[in-house]
Amino acid sequence: MRHRIVLSSGLLNCGAIAPRKARPNRSIPIHKIIMVQSINVSGIVNAFRVLWNPSLAVPHIIVNDIRSIDFRQLKNKGGIQAIAFDKDNCLTAPYVPHIHPPFEKAWAECRQTWDKNKIVIVSNSAGTNDDKDYKEADKLEASLDVSVLRHAEKKPSGGEALAKHLGPIPASEVAMVGDRIFTDVVFGNLNGHLTIWTRQVITEDGDNKPALFLRRMEHRLIAFLHARNVQPPRHPLTSKLGNDPNPFIH
Repeated sequence: MRHRIVLSSGLLNCGAIAPRKARPNRSIPIHKIIMVQSINVSGIVNAFRVLWNPSLAVPHIIVNDIRSIDFRQLKNKGGIQAIAFDKDNCLTAPYVPHIHPPFEKAWAECRQTWDKNKIVIVSNSAGTNDDKDYKEADKLEASLDVSVLRHAEKKPSGGEALAKHLGPIPASEVAMVGDRIFTDVVFGNLNGHLTIWTRQVITEDGDNKPALFLRRMEHRLIAFLHARNVQPPRHPLTSKLGNDPNPFIH
């Protein structure tokens, strides 16, 4: 499905795209959870922050999943020099260390577009203090052949760790891709990145119960904010697009 975005007040406006309710993919078996995530205090605190500045929750671009992203255009026309991804339900099924099979072609296109050191996984499980000896991060790096960020603070906090990892690349030239509003999108918007929300989850099997509850609330929140024409934070990329159709979506 092809979507279009138009500019409104200098922002990328995805308000015409009605967010879909997350639908579980029942074709994927339940996987054994091998790592227990601690409570994300930062996520809870920043959820209240959104009440004061709701634009933080609005993504610049909305897609169903990573197959809809034109990675080459994002780099060549959009000037995006590095890209960060959430892991669970964005690239992989929850707690699974390999790419979701239907995404293999899109993932290959992404890896052909940027150098290996310009693609990074920013997960709230693998690479965090919950990941003992970073075993899950090591396993994921071996499978996806890109770096997994080691970070003590969970999204939406911890932007300094990603900035340090990417070195001199300006924040505005980094895209953050993820399926969660309160963590991935708010993280990207707080740090000046281009935010891309993948609204269709891979599967809810194996996901933790708080995530299931919050995801449904996030979808309702986006519908509410779009109905009131709340715009995402200003991003330099909008000035390059003018009134052209979005070239970054297949």
